[in-house]
Amino acid sequence: MMREFSAGGVVVRHMRGRWQTAAIEPAGRSSARGKPVLALPKGLVDAGETPDLTAIREVREETGLETMLVTKLRDIKYVYTRSWGGGERVFKIVSFYLLRYESGKLGEIAPEMRIEVAGARWILLDEAPQLLAYKGEREVAAQAIEYINTHPEMRRFEASR
Repeated sequence: MMREFSAGGVVVRHMRGRWQTAAIEPAGRSSARGKPVLALPKGLVDAGETPDLTAIREVREETGLETMLVTKLRDIKYVYTRSWGGGERVFKIVSFYLLRYESGKLGEIAPEMRIEVAGARWILLDEAPQLLAYKGEREVAAQAIEYINTHPEMRRFEASR
C-alpha cells in the first residue's frame, strides 16, 4: 500500500467579536444537495519540507492568506483508493496545524490553483464542526475551538482584528 503525507491548517482570525476560520471549496465537488463542499486547506508535503511549513504554504496557495504557526493540532489517518493511476489504495496521514491569520485577502488564489480550489470563504469557527464536509476535519475544527478556549494567550488576538 502506498503512503502519502500531507499537511493543512485551521486558519483563525477574530472579527466582530467572533472567531472565524478559512474554508475552501474544492474544485469539481458538490454535496448531494448541490451545495459547495467545504474543507480545510491542505496538500502534499514536498521533499525536504516540514509539515508545518507545508501547512503554511498550502494555506497561502489555496486561500491567499499569510499565516503564523500557533500549534500542531493533530494527525488524521485514513485509507483511500485513487481514482487515477490504476486505483491504488493509499494510507494517508494529514497533519493539521492551528494558524493565525496575519495578512492577505481571502480568495486571492493563483490561477494555477483554480484546478484544485474553486473558492475560499470565512466561516464562523463555532460552526465549522457542522459545516466542514469531512469527519476528520470537523474533529480538527472542534479541537481548534477547544485550544482557543483553554489557552488564555489567544485572547490577545481578539482585539487586534
